[in-house]
Amino acid sequence: MSDPAGADRFGDAALALELFMLAPDALGGLVLRGAGPARDALVERLKARLPVRRLPAHIDDERLLGGVDIAASLASGRTIRQTGLLEEARGGVLLVPMAERLLTAISGRLAQAMDGERGFGLVLLDDSVSGEEGPPPSLVERVAFHCDLSNVREIRAAPKRKPVPIARVEPADGEALTALAATAELLGISSVRALLFALVAARAHAALQGRTNVEEQDLQIAAGLVLAPRATRLPPQEEPEDQRDESTQENSSEGGAGDSEMRQAEDTVLEAALAAIPPDLLARLAEGAARRTARGSGGGKKAKSKLRGKPLGARPGMPRGGARLALIDTLRAAVPWQPLRRREHGDDPPEGLLIRKSDLRIRRFEERAAAVTIFAVDASGSAAMARLAEAKGAVELMLAQTYVTRSEVALVAFRGTGAELLLPPTRSLTRARRALAELPGGGGTPLATGITTARKLAETIATRGTTPFLVFLTDGSANIAGDGTPGRGQAREDAEAAASAVARIGFAALVVDIAPRPRPEAEALARTMQARYLPLPMADATALQRAVEAARPAPQAA
Repeated sequence: MSDPAGADRFGDAALALELFMLAPDALGGLVLRGAGPARDALVERLKARLPVRRLPAHIDDERLLGGVDIAASLASGRTIRQTGLLEEARGGVLLVPMAERLLTAISGRLAQAMDGERGFGLVLLDDSVSGEEGPPPSLVERVAFHCDLSNVREIRAAPKRKPVPIARVEPADGEALTALAATAELLGISSVRALLFALVAARAHAALQGRTNVEEQDLQIAAGLVLAPRATRLPPQEEPEDQRDESTQENSSEGGAGDSEMRQAEDTVLEAALAAIPPDLLARLAEGAARRTARGSGGGKKAKSKLRGKPLGARPGMPRGGARLALIDTLRAAVPWQPLRRREHGDDPPEGLLIRKSDLRIRRFEERAAAVTIFAVDASGSAAMARLAEAKGAVELMLAQTYVTRSEVALVAFRGTGAELLLPPTRSLTRARRALAELPGGGGTPLATGITTARKLAETIATRGTTPFLVFLTDGSANIAGDGTPGRGQAREDAEAAASAVARIGFAALVVDIAPRPRPEAEALARTMQARYLPLPMADATALQRAVEAARPAPQAA
C-alpha cells in the first residue's frame, strides 16, 4: 500500500537535494532525519553528483583542521603537515552520520568553518527518535533544508532536468523579499539566515526549471521547503468574512492597487508555507524543545573519566593515577620540536625521538552518571488509589526505558502518620511490578515526612555518584506534622521547612499537582522547594510519564 504523505515528504526532500546541489555553498546543506531506504537513496544521488567526504564520529582537531603528519614526519626527520578534512571537502559535501551525537567541540569547529569561506556543503544525518535531541542547533541553523524521512518507504526516480546555472538567474525583487519576510514573521521565524536561504532557494528553483527570473511559484516552493520546517507558531486566525470585506474596502481606498497586489503575494506565499507544515509538526517541536532544554538526553550529570565513556580531546598531563597516555597526541606534540632539540645536543645528538615532559598527553573520557527518579506519592485520602495507579503505571513505563537512559526508579508513599520506601532504586521491571502489586492507601497526609524521606533517599543516592530527580505527586495540603501529630497549622509549617531543605541542597524536583483543580498550596510548595510546578488534575500513567521525562533537568558537566 502506498503512503501519499510519505511520497510527498520524499518528493520534497528530493527537490531540496536538487536545489542544494545547484548551490551547495550558498544553501549550506540539509538535515535528513530518519534512517531508511529513502534517505539512503538520496545520499546515493548526492554522491553521484558531488564529491562526498564522511566525518568520523570522534575525529580530532588535527584531522579535522589539519596538523602534523606523524608517520611522514618520523620517516623524514622533519615536520610534515597534513591537510584537514575541512580542506579536503572543499568543492564538495561533508557528510555527518549520527549528527545527533556530534561532540560539542566538533560542532563548534564546523559552525566556525561554515561562517567563513567554507567552500563545502554540510549534510547532517539525524537518527534521533521523536522528542530526543537532534543535531546541534548551531549547525541546524546554518543549513537551508530540514527534511523528515521517518517511516518513508516509497522512493521515486529522479526526474531528468536541464537547469541553467544559478548565476544566470536574476535575484528576486523587493516584493519577493517582502512576501518572504512577512511569511517568516507570521510563522515566528526570527532568523535572518532562513530568509536568505529562502531567497537563494527561490533562485535555485527557477534555475532548475530552466528560467532566468524568479516567479511566484519559486517563492512558494522556497517558503514550503525552507520556512515551513522552521515554523514555531501558526499565523493568527483570520477575521470574519464581513469584517475582512470592510477592512479590505477601507485599505483599497487608502493604499491603492499596489498594496493590494503586495498583500495578495504575501498571502500566496504564506498559504504555500502552511500547506507544507505537517499537522503534528508544531506539537513535535514543542515536545522536542521541552525535552532538549529541560532534560537533555535523559541521563544523569556528565563527569570526566580517565578510563571509559565518550572520548574527548587529549590534554597535557602525566599518565598516572589511572590516566592513560595518548601516544599519537604525544608524538604529534613532540615532532615539531625535534630539529631544535637535536641542535641543543651539538654534533652528537641522541638517536630516536626526543620526548620532553611537556609533550606528554593523556586521554580524557566523559561518562554520564546514572539517574534515579524518586516518586513521592501522596497516598492519603479517598483519591489515593487513583494516584497510586498513576504512579505505578508511570514507574513501569519509565522502567521500560532504563536500558536506554541509564536511569533507575524509586517509589516513596506517604500516608497516615509516616512515609514508606515501597520501591528502592531499581531497573528491574519484575521487581517493580512485584512491589507495586499491592500499594496501601488512605489516612492522613504527612507531607513533611514524605518530603523528608524522599530527600534523605536522594542524599544517599547522590553519595554514590548517581543523579537524583524528585517527583512529588500531591495537592499540597497537609494535616499531619513532622512528628506524627495531627494539626494543619504545624503540618503546613513542617512541610515548608522540609521543602526549604530540598531547595538548600539543590536537588532537581518537580511538584505534580494532582488535585481536581490546581491548588495554590501545591504551587507554593513548588516555589519553596525551587522546583517546577505542573498542574495535572486529569493525569493518566502515560501523561505522567511524559511530564516527568520532559521535566528532567539538563545534564551538567561536572
